[in-house]
Amino acid sequence: MKDPKAIVFDLDGTLIHSAPDLHAAANVMLTGIGRDTLDLPTIISFIGNGVEVLVERCLTATGGCDVESQQTAHALFLEAYAADMTTLTRPYPGVVAALKGFCVAGVPLGICTNKPAGPARQICDLLDLSRFFEVIEGAMPGQPKKPDPDSLLRCCDLLGVRPAQVLYVGDSAIDYNTARNADIPFRLFSEGYLNAALLDLPSGDRFSSWAAHGIAVS
Repeated sequence: MKDPKAIVFDLDGTLIHSAPDLHAAANVMLTGIGRDTLDLPTIISFIGNGVEVLVERCLTATGGCDVESQQTAHALFLEAYAADMTTLTRPYPGVVAALKGFCVAGVPLGICTNKPAGPARQICDLLDLSRFFEVIEGAMPGQPKKPDPDSLLRCCDLLGVRPAQVLYVGDSAIDYNTARNADIPFRLFSEGYLNAALLDLPSGDRFSSWAAHGIAVS
């Protein structure tokens, strides 16, 4: 897409490599309920659908999941993650320079993530990324998560642009399907947490380095 009027980004696996801190919190959670720990690639494969699904997948992989264990584990995960959200998390190389370039070009920017809204905003603050974004839209209780298009369309409304004028940048099939469901152009950062092949996404809509993202703005 050439000259988008606004750009919206996913967060985890797109702008920031957050998996190491998610992995650490997940293993604190599992240890706390007497389960075996999991390796980083396994946790990466669980990322993308929100904290609740991440916790559920961790429990299923280590002995099973029921309502009581999920509630206990969810609370342990949130406590552990809140204590160390940016200990290991960093923006991908080239992200800050790219965001600066978009801002210099006068393109409004937003974030649309399945990460809970509070932690998403706090992480952006701690990593000095919030200054680039007019909107940071995270998961809220009772609201549908991606790939439901509501949160992405809400970002468009808050940025004051029509969906057809927006580019959504993500790293996963969830992000791709969210863009499709919202009828919004999509671009894939291929070095994030992609866990399903996107066979119908053209190579020209993919990039592997933020230093060469190929997003044309004027």
